Parts: sequence; structure tokens; C-alpha cells
Amino acid sequence: MARFTPAELEAARDRRVPDVVADGLRVLFCGINPGLMSAATGHHFAHPGNRFWPVLHLSGFTPRLLGPSEQEELLSYGLGITNVVARATARADELTAEEYREGGRLLALRAARLRPSWLAAVGVTAYRAAFDDREARVGPQERVIGGTRVWVLPNPSGLNALWTIPKLTDAFRAFRLVTGLPDASCAGGSED
Repeated sequence: MARFTPAELEAARDRRVPDVVADGLRVLFCGINPGLMSAATGHHFAHPGNRFWPVLHLSGFTPRLLGPSEQEELLSYGLGITNVVARATARADELTAEEYREGGRLLALRAARLRPSWLAAVGVTAYRAAFDDREARVGPQERVIGGTRVWVLPNPSGLNALWTIPKLTDAFRAFRLVTGLPDASCAGGSED
């Protein structure tokens, strides 16, 4: 992974990271917003402490561990990535309530246009803020956007110490099983 100086990371503030999307995905993963490392590299979940890519593989969504620079490969598995808020910040707490609400509105429009089977919000706090749903918990949601079902996953940020890699993997795997996607991590293709 490329190394960036603090000045280079700061220069990435407010940049946007392009969505990895296509019509009719099986799952559209939705992060909170890009961090500065993601904005500097142009790749989602690029901070070395973020556990998204390892957990995606360990839970069976991908046949091998992908790196952030390989994010476009997700499309071949029927997966994509977007964010609630497009602009990059050093921390999610730099976002305003208005940005979350507007991000939720735009995300609903994006989901209605792209028609993924599932929208997987990665981070319950961001989901609550974006959709004004204070009761949301990790797991399936009552909300449906167009025909898209919604599931909330725990935030894989390394700062989210309550969720270890095994616990994150279990949560992501439980979601994968509900989607009907096969276990891509099994060499023989057998299901759990």
C-alpha cells in the first residue's frame, strides 16, 4: 500500500471516491463516508486498520482476500460499494446531521435506480442518522427501498473494538446466508 504524508492525506479531505456499482447487484454495501486514506487512494475501505476486505472474504462473499485496489472485481460477484455521504473526512464525527439525512435521501434514490437485491449499510450509527431510525439494530430492517431489502452490518473500522474479526465475520456470514449467495471462500463451492 502506498504511504502518504500527513499533508497528502489532508489534501484528500472532501474528495469523493467513485462508487463501485452496476444495475441489479445482489448486494450493495454502503459505508459511512470515505476516510482520508480512501480518498487519497481512490479506493473504498483503504485504511490498513479497516477490516472490511478480510471480513468480506472470511464470511464467504469473495473467493480470496481482495485488496482495496481490486474493488472493481466485486462487480463480478454481484457486489458493489457506495457511501451514505460522499465527501471524505478524517473521522465520521466530522459529518453533520444534515449531511447524513441528505445522504440517506440520495442513497434511497441510488438504490431505487440500481435495484440491488440488498442494501447492506455498514455501520448502524450511520444508518440511524441517515434514515432517522433510532431503533435500528444490526440485522434485517423493516425498511424496503423500492424492491431493495435492507440489512445493517457492524462497522468494520478498526476503531470499532467491540466487534472483533470473528464477530464481524459471523455477522457478515449471517447476512450472506440470508442473501442466498454461495460461500465463495470454499474451493469446492460447497455451502455452509
